Amino acid sequence: MNLISISDLSRKQIIEILDSADSFRDRRGKYSEMVLSGKSLAMIFEKPSTRTRVSLEVAFRELGGHALYLSAGELQLGRGETIADTARVLSRYVHGITARVVSHNTISQLSENASVPVVNALSDLEHPLQILADLMTMRQRFGRLEGLKIAWVGDGNNVCNSLILSSAIMGMSISVASPPSYKPKAQILEKAKSLGGRIRLFIEPTDAAKNADVVSTDTWVSMGDEADEAERLRVFGRYQINANLMELASENAIAMHCLPAHRGQEITDEVIDGPQSAVFDETENRLHTAKAVLAWLMK
Repeated sequence: MNLISISDLSRKQIIEILDSADSFRDRRGKYSEMVLSGKSLAMIFEKPSTRTRVSLEVAFRELGGHALYLSAGELQLGRGETIADTARVLSRYVHGITARVVSHNTISQLSENASVPVVNALSDLEHPLQILADLMTMRQRFGRLEGLKIAWVGDGNNVCNSLILSSAIMGMSISVASPPSYKPKAQILEKAKSLGGRIRLFIEPTDAAKNADVVSTDTWVSMGDEADEAERLRVFGRYQINANLMELASENAIAMHCLPAHRGQEITDEVIDGPQSAVFDETENRLHTAKAVLAWLMK
């Protein structure tokens, strides 16, 4: 089995992964977890990374395995070898592959041609590992997922796409506020609706944030969008999570951001460092959910 889209998982499987992540968190450092002893993981990175690389590498090491960091320039992919051949070759050496890629087509081809589990560590379409950490954080704060009201403010990007799909799977509702040209992809909205999703699209952030339990965002200028930075900064100027926006949310609402944050743009210091912030719990949970996913797929 692979994890390419968060929609590859059922509600039952997501709950099992989150339960496992809770257990890994609670037991960390108390005794050794060697469930992946003797196994190796290839980690392909076409993009720079802090949280994804460190969480996966530490997770795999703490599970007893050996992780190999492979940048695009270190692989023959950079010299013309096909993705299919790379997948077949790596499958002869390692027990699993994670890949942080520019194009979702790359991760799709890897999964189609590999004979070992493949995990999407970020593509331009989805970021399922991030969303599992987000779901873990929400469940920690509220004790449940079903019935929660989610607000997304900003770019309808890969993280937003996975959050929309997960909200449908887990029985949450989601309101997305984004500029008209930066809405979530139609294929994601259609898939989420087929899963029973309750999705509302807005232009104004204030409309999405009203009575929300979770207010989430991401950078306005993702990796690969730098050529459009000036235009994005102009268009997204009012799509900021700040104290005024959080006042519109529910009384116990939390603010989330997958990081890295551009403080003063999509989120203010007052919010990210304030009492409503779940941002650093969210980033810690990348480690625990990475362990749960790797153990689930490779054990």
